[in-house]
Amino acid sequence: MIKLLKMDFVPGSADVGLLALRAWLGLTLLLNHGWDKLVHFQTKAGSFPDPLGIGSQFSLGLAVYAEVACAALLVLGLFTRFAALCLSIQMTVAFFLVHNAALSGQHTGELAFVYLAGFVALFLSGAGRLSFDGRAR
Repeated sequence: MIKLLKMDFVPGSADVGLLALRAWLGLTLLLNHGWDKLVHFQTKAGSFPDPLGIGSQFSLGLAVYAEVACAALLVLGLFTRFAALCLSIQMTVAFFLVHNAALSGQHTGELAFVYLAGFVALFLSGAGRLSFDGRAR
């Protein structure tokens, strides 16, 4: 019974876990958030939140860069720590400045907070061996 609960029959690999985390977070961010911002850039540019006071269009541009380019780099495991750092900054701004650090209620930042946790973990760990970064070693 203990063996079943410990799930020792599942092969353990930190590299496979990092690949799954990179692909899961990167693809969902890119496809569910970044792609729409990229495709509808012109219509969103005037009304996009500007939490840093740098202009809505520039704020949207930074969001698109993070959520499309950096998310794609993360999936590939290319310049992973740089991409994860950019995405961590993006999610920090989203969580604290756009969603006011709200973890529940209306306009919750819970999703940004969860993404932030994953991106910080990837920044700290790196991509793992199953990545372009891992092949460069």
